[in-house]
Amino acid sequence: MKFQFLAIFALAGLSLAADNATVVDQIVAKVNGDIVSQDELDRMKKELGQELKAQGAQGMRVEQEVAAREKDVLRDRIDQLLLVQKGKELNINVDSEVTKYRATLQRQAGIADEEKFHEYIRQQSGMSYEDFMAEAKNQMLTREVIGSEVGRHINITDKEVEDYYNAHKQDFIRDEKVYLSEILISTEGKDAAGIVAAQKKAEQIASEAKKGQRFSDLARDNSDATTAKDGGALGGYKKGDLAKNIEDVVWNLPKGAVTDPIKIATGFEIFKVEDHTKAGLEPLADAKPEIENELYGPKMQPKVREYLTELRKQAFLQIKPGYVDTGAAPGMNTAWQDPAQLKPEMVSKTDLEQKTRHKRLLWVVPIPGTEQTVTGKSSSR
Repeated sequence: MKFQFLAIFALAGLSLAADNATVVDQIVAKVNGDIVSQDELDRMKKELGQELKAQGAQGMRVEQEVAAREKDVLRDRIDQLLLVQKGKELNINVDSEVTKYRATLQRQAGIADEEKFHEYIRQQSGMSYEDFMAEAKNQMLTREVIGSEVGRHINITDKEVEDYYNAHKQDFIRDEKVYLSEILISTEGKDAAGIVAAQKKAEQIASEAKKGQRFSDLARDNSDATTAKDGGALGGYKKGDLAKNIEDVVWNLPKGAVTDPIKIATGFEIFKVEDHTKAGLEPLADAKPEIENELYGPKMQPKVREYLTELRKQAFLQIKPGYVDTGAAPGMNTAWQDPAQLKPEMVSKTDLEQKTRHKRLLWVVPIPGTEQTVTGKSSSR
C-alpha cells in the first residue's frame, strides 16, 4: 500500500567510523541552521527517476526528464528548508491536522495496537514511526506557509472568470449526471444472523445521515467499501451507467437526499445525492470554482518563486563552488566563506542523533495550483 497523502522516501546513508564517530558526507550548502549534503543531492536525483517511472515514463524519456530536472535539485532542497524554517518562525501550528492524519492512517490500516501500527508504518514507508510523522508535520507546515504567505494574496476577479468562461464555453457542455456518495455495509461471509445485524446497522446509519450527520464521516467510520477513505465519494453517473434498481431510486432525488439501504449482492448500500447536473451548458455560477482553479495555478507559480527569492535574501546562505542554486536571488553573495571546511566532518554519535536525526529524509510537497514541487527535509535544532 502506498500512502496517498504523502510521497516520503527514506534517505538514511550514514557510515560509522572508528572511535565512536560518524562521518557525514561532504556539505554542499548551508541554509541558516541547516545543511545540504552531497549524499542528499545524489539520492534526490535517484528519486527523480523512480518518481517518473511511477508516473509511467520509460526508457529514454526517464533519462531525458531526469537530466532536465536534476539541475534544480539543490534549488528544491533549499526551497524546502526555507519554507519549513519560515513556518517555525511564524509559529504555525499543525498539530491537530497531524493528529487527524495519524488517526486516518490507523483507521485505514485497521490496527488498534500501537506497537503493531508503528511497525506497519515502518514497513510501508521504510522509516521509523517518529521520522514518518515528523515528515508529515513538515509537509503540512510547508503547505500552510505557502497558503498563508502566498496563496491568500492571489486575487482572481469576476471579470477574469467571466472572460475565461466565454472563451471556453465548449469545455462546459455537460451531460446530465447524478453525483453520489456511498456507504456499504457488507454481508459477505455472514450467516443469517449476521445479515440481519448488517441490515439493522445500515438502517441506523441511514437514519443518522437523514437527521444531518455528516455523510462523509459516517462513510469513513462505517463503510466497508474502498471509497470509505474518501468519505464515500463515487463521482458522477450518466443515465444508464448505474444498475437499474439503484438508478430508479436516486435519479429523481433532490441534491442532499439520502436513500434508505438498498440490498445488493454484497450487502446494503446507502447513497447520498451530492449533485444532479442537467444536460447542456453549465451555468457560469456552477463553473466558477473550476475556472478559479484553472486561473489560480498560472498565478501561483511565479508568486511562490518570488516569495522563495525573498526568503533567500533574508537567509544566511552559503553554497560550495561548483554547485548552482537555480533559484538564487539576483546579486546575493552565497559564496562559501571558508573553503577549507569543505571536506568530510566528524561528529559524535550523540551530536548526530540530537542535531541531524531527521536531516536525511526526503519528501515532496506539491505547490498548490502548480505542477511544481518543493522537496525537502525535516530538521531538529
